[in-house]
Amino acid sequence: MTSSLSLSSPADPLSASFATTYAGVVAFIAVVAEGSFARAADRLGIGRSAVSRNVQKLEGQLNVRLFHRTTRSTTLTSEGALFYRSCHPGVDRIVQAVEEMRDLRNGPPRGPVRVSSPVGFGRKLVAPLLGGFQAAYPEVSVDLVLTDKPVDFTSDRVDIAFRNGQLEDAQIIARQIIPMQMMVCASPQYREDRGLPATIEELSHHECINLRTGMGRIFEWEFKVGGKLQRFLPRAKLTYNDPELVLGAVIEGNGIAQIPGYLACESIASGALVTCLAQHAPDDQGHYICFQSRQHMPTRMRVFIDYMTQAIRAADLQQATHLPDQMRTEARDGRPYGENVAFLPVK
Repeated sequence: MTSSLSLSSPADPLSASFATTYAGVVAFIAVVAEGSFARAADRLGIGRSAVSRNVQKLEGQLNVRLFHRTTRSTTLTSEGALFYRSCHPGVDRIVQAVEEMRDLRNGPPRGPVRVSSPVGFGRKLVAPLLGGFQAAYPEVSVDLVLTDKPVDFTSDRVDIAFRNGQLEDAQIIARQIIPMQMMVCASPQYREDRGLPATIEELSHHECINLRTGMGRIFEWEFKVGGKLQRFLPRAKLTYNDPELVLGAVIEGNGIAQIPGYLACESIASGALVTCLAQHAPDDQGHYICFQSRQHMPTRMRVFIDYMTQAIRAADLQQATHLPDQMRTEARDGRPYGENVAFLPVK
């Protein structure tokens, strides 16, 4: 019967290499490079005796003499010269790897960034900004994944994620880019044919268009009533799993829907859409850019986060202001709000 090898067996090169101290190899390389134990100690920032002990331990582990030592000089033995030629490239690669990691943290931005975004937000805002980002940072490559499903940073190998709504994940860091304004919208033709609801209860009498989320459930419409969140799930003849399809159906006059402000703002400004129930628009949600930790963040991630935050905030989104005087008056009188709207960019 053959017994299994012990970790200390000479036939196990892996464990033998682990047994050789890295400190001894570093000390050995430093002595060769500097020409003396004293200068090697200064280079490494440790005492001369520590350098000597590390080299002696290495010699004992290798069972060879690496240096000829006299009071005036330190020279390599033939075995020492052979060992130096063999291990020096490996140490150089380790030093290079350390410098590369420092460069990624402090040097010019470069390398890949994997980004996740909800489909509508990614198409409308994130993707159009990537050209400008890469013009500014040509050595950073971006892998953009559009999905409305919840993203796991670890299993999905995501560096940065855009998220909408209210965040409850305490394990991530989230920076709000802009508020998430949800507006109930309809086309002018729908308003002429059917009118618009003046209360949430009246939604039940209208042709509503729903959005199915990435998890397969129907998106619930949200409102603020008396300072409290109220959810409403209307019956709908049309349901889509893409927010842009919802927007298109509303513009065509097929019904009304609750649409994110960033997606509807251009159509509202052009008169293709009108809004209602703005007095109940939720005001505690946002569009966020998320990441796992600020500590040891590579430069490429920092510049991407800063660039996108500034560019999206600076975009002429023309989000409707919350409850201006005209809106309060029209809401109180039961009239639809949508014409001669005052628009202001988000700050």
